[in-house]
Amino acid sequence: MCSQTRRMGVDGTLPLQTMHVKNFTLFEDVKLSFSRGLNVIIGENSSGKTHLLKIAYCVVFAISEKPRRPSLTGPTKALLQVSIADKLTNVFRPEALGRLTRRQPGRQRSDVHLTFTKPDMTTAFSFATNSKSEVAVNRVPARWLTSPAAFIPTRELLTMYPGFVSMYETTQLEAEETWRDTCVLLGLPLQRGPRVQRISKLLEPLEQAMDGQIEADKNGRFYLRTKTGRMEMPLVAEGLRKLGMIARLIATGALLDNGYLFWDEPEAGLNPRLIKRVAKTICDLATSGIQVFIATHSLFLLRELEILLSEASVDAPKSRFFSLHASSDRGVEIEQGDSIADVGSIAALDEDLEQSDRFLGL
Repeated sequence: MCSQTRRMGVDGTLPLQTMHVKNFTLFEDVKLSFSRGLNVIIGENSSGKTHLLKIAYCVVFAISEKPRRPSLTGPTKALLQVSIADKLTNVFRPEALGRLTRRQPGRQRSDVHLTFTKPDMTTAFSFATNSKSEVAVNRVPARWLTSPAAFIPTRELLTMYPGFVSMYETTQLEAEETWRDTCVLLGLPLQRGPRVQRISKLLEPLEQAMDGQIEADKNGRFYLRTKTGRMEMPLVAEGLRKLGMIARLIATGALLDNGYLFWDEPEAGLNPRLIKRVAKTICDLATSGIQVFIATHSLFLLRELEILLSEASVDAPKSRFFSLHASSDRGVEIEQGDSIADVGSIAALDEDLEQSDRFLGL
């Protein structure tokens, strides 16, 4: 990074290192230590997997304001206390910000503390049960992040893309803001120039699985272009539409040059053959320099990731696994380690394994 860029108050590639969360939704007190490559959060439905993704995404998005607003100087406490609160409210959609505190008798205070690979980028904030729309920022990063962040929700968005961003910004929609953010990235122009070769390599397994390429017309409608012609996106199978989303984000460069990807249940709506393609793309993105965070309860996806990581040997991305376990008195607790074997028994996967045992015993 050149000195001129640093004087402008921005920073580029900075992997998220730790996230400490206290009294936030289901979590009483948890601290996650991330890998700079692939991070996999595993848990049953309603265990808080998506909440962890969203917390990290909201903060990374909020401290990446300068690329979207070039006139800004460096980050300030006054600016961040509004932008972080707005992002949390628009992504989680509570009636008031204080509703995100862990539900317990009496007044509670939520604390969130994130560190990056550079200590001066630490960001921390808190809010109380009675908070309406503002957080108290306790640590302000020294500079803005410039690396892009993308959040892929479980819902595919290619079919709703035409006009969605303008509708979201001009009407009162209940859709969470991750949908709007993803649609903005889907609408970026395709990359040209020297980065095309890297993009083509990442796209190859996805386009093979779709047997075609994603195209957009001037009106913002997406199509799947195959050897036999162009098919409107609503006529394409949902699983292929989900692959189309990640393919489009790669093609526009939104998932390139050391950014952050948060992907909620990549396996949703996909058959095992397509899940294998997604698993390879996840590993390829992590290897290329993207810091990847996924939430899943799919035994098939986990096994496929484990196979790919073991086969890649030297070129395998560094990985970290987190298993969420509900506790009646301490909320959701987390086991974490560098492999699936390090995180103990995973309740979300036990039923799959038990069914396999029953089937083999027939």
